[in-house]
Amino acid sequence: MAAPAKPPTIGMVSLGCPKALVDSERILTRLRSEGYALTGTYEGADLVVVNTCGFLDSAKAESLDAIGEAIAENGRVIVTGCLGLEGDLIRKAHPKVLSVTGPHQYEAVVSAVHAHLPRVHDPKMDLVPESGLRLTPRHYAYLKISEGCNNRCSFCIIPSIRGDLVSRPANAVLKEAEALVKAGVKEILVISQDTSAYGVDVKYAESKWKDRTVRAKFHDLAKELGDFGVWVRMHYVYPYPHVDDVIPLMAEGKILPYLDIPLQHASPAILKAMRRPANQEKVLERIAKWRAICPDITIRSSFIVGFPGETEADFETLLDFIEEAQIDRAGVFKYENVAGAPSRDLGDPVDEDEKQERWERFMEAQQALADARGQAMVGQRAEVIVDGWDADARVWEARTKADAPEIDGIVRIKAGAKALAAGDLTSVEIMAAAGHELTAKL
Repeated sequence: MAAPAKPPTIGMVSLGCPKALVDSERILTRLRSEGYALTGTYEGADLVVVNTCGFLDSAKAESLDAIGEAIAENGRVIVTGCLGLEGDLIRKAHPKVLSVTGPHQYEAVVSAVHAHLPRVHDPKMDLVPESGLRLTPRHYAYLKISEGCNNRCSFCIIPSIRGDLVSRPANAVLKEAEALVKAGVKEILVISQDTSAYGVDVKYAESKWKDRTVRAKFHDLAKELGDFGVWVRMHYVYPYPHVDDVIPLMAEGKILPYLDIPLQHASPAILKAMRRPANQEKVLERIAKWRAICPDITIRSSFIVGFPGETEADFETLLDFIEEAQIDRAGVFKYENVAGAPSRDLGDPVDEDEKQERWERFMEAQQALADARGQAMVGQRAEVIVDGWDADARVWEARTKADAPEIDGIVRIKAGAKALAAGDLTSVEIMAAAGHELTAKL
């Protein structure tokens, strides 16, 4: 018998946020189910799909560079993702791209692959796991519960890219979560553009799950996910009043005591210009209330410095806020005047050197908070999830419940190469700390 023909092979470059990563996983799952092989190298691919980001001008530039690299290294490139909405921009920079589609247009991407790299499906050979294909390590996965966003923040173009909020049925989300757990996932990271708005668009519609009905509502979904017995981490949570109802679930250990809340600023004037909720005192009261209910809660947030009209007094208000609120983890971005964002028309720009200086001062203040928090953990025990073995440093890398992968802190465990395995949940004693990096022993 003749040897079977080598299946067409797809490479994937995935840029941007975890929500885009989930889009990439869905595309690859579909293609693999149709018989395409996958590779992590340019030279091993018959065609490369580049999933782009277009949120900021710097992200657009990175995406264009990635497309150019893929064309130079491989030559056959299909582009999708957020920057795909600006097809003229992409084709002007890279006229050799085979196809351009926008965000979460899975069918269009797959159709483009079919057109440029046909493959006949072999049901005897072409199998995918029930949980689908993932671009994360085996022990954690992102779970996207909705698309789009109903907010109209003046600095953001996401609604024009991804549209208004569209929530998935609760039973569909729970079915996916169940499949992930069965596949060995130990940590589920819940994501969307606005996680706490989940279900608003469908009026918290009920759906049948197992022997009961479940509402498409933030609290109800969190409670159900907490029953799977794995770490459940909540990202992109806007501080709506009903978020208070989820804090007791954290105190009970049902879900991780961790909230990723994009606060963006603290000055009432800047928050108003951003079209964000502008009551700083209420946010401080809410956080204090959460800490009273669940003392171990970790608050992660993101902030923007150098927004149009931001004065030194506004910036000082922000620094005072992160200290008073004791923000545990923070990402800070220098404002970019993105095309299509309403803030572009505000005027009164902040000088680039001033933006940089404020960014550095913010990072210095946040680092001081991190240093103090890390030192307070020395001598304490903590439960961690193991991410992998660092052969060069000869330590295991892990994370506490306060640390999301790739964006927060890391725990380096001094133990032998065979002492642990990726995905293990284990208890360690913290021996030393340097900011968000901890050193520990079993």
